[in-house]
Amino acid sequence: MNPTYDFTGQVAFVTGASSGMGLATARAFAASGAAVALADINEDAVNAAAKQLADDGHQALALVCDVTDEHQVAAAVDRTVEAFGRLDMAYNNAGIMPAPTDAADESADQFDRVQNINLRGIWAAMKHELRHMRTQGSGAIVNCSSLGGLVGNPGRAAYHASKHGVIGLTKSAALEYGSRGVRINAVCPGTISTPMVDAMIEGGELDRSQAEGGQAIDRLGTADEIAQAVLWLCSDGASYVTGIALPVDGGYVAQ
Repeated sequence: MNPTYDFTGQVAFVTGASSGMGLATARAFAASGAAVALADINEDAVNAAAKQLADDGHQALALVCDVTDEHQVAAAVDRTVEAFGRLDMAYNNAGIMPAPTDAADESADQFDRVQNINLRGIWAAMKHELRHMRTQGSGAIVNCSSLGGLVGNPGRAAYHASKHGVIGLTKSAALEYGSRGVRINAVCPGTISTPMVDAMIEGGELDRSQAEGGQAIDRLGTADEIAQAVLWLCSDGASYVTGIALPVDGGYVAQ
């Protein structure tokens, strides 16, 4: 049984919100009473996701946003505040994982693309969320890192560099904003059953049995389990928690 939260009257902003962990978290925020802005580069998918939430009786706003473009990110955050009057919570989730590449062969273009989405995109989102939250004197931000932000992995240097960077970004901003009423944390998902991971398994890039047996809890995680971690970090239950990188990985990094 998952804990329940009452976010009535609060506003949440989620990037990468049209599928996977982002969509699960947007749904969880809405189910807990929050108005939710869903931002994603996929216009059709994010519109469909927001419509489903609205049809279910929730306040939802679809925003088409490429997180590599700071102007689009700023506009999406500003539009959220214009629509709902404030910004209380954010889950900066948009990210990609490229195919495995030998570190000596990885192209600069691929390295830059990974950093621009996974790290710079979170930097831009957090920057513009903080501009509103510092005025309010309150807020909670969760940035999506990964178990890849805590360990290394052959063939994944660019991805792990980006996710390690998210943790450094999170910790530094948390220290800066703790005295200003804003808490900032990172969540570090393990191997989670999402469309991205499913595609990796189907394409032979990831072996399901190895992924399921690679940690103490011998199965893939679910997007809802990540959503619950994000909601807790945004809730009053985590009111004295800031600057952490929380593994939600079935025990992978405990090894």
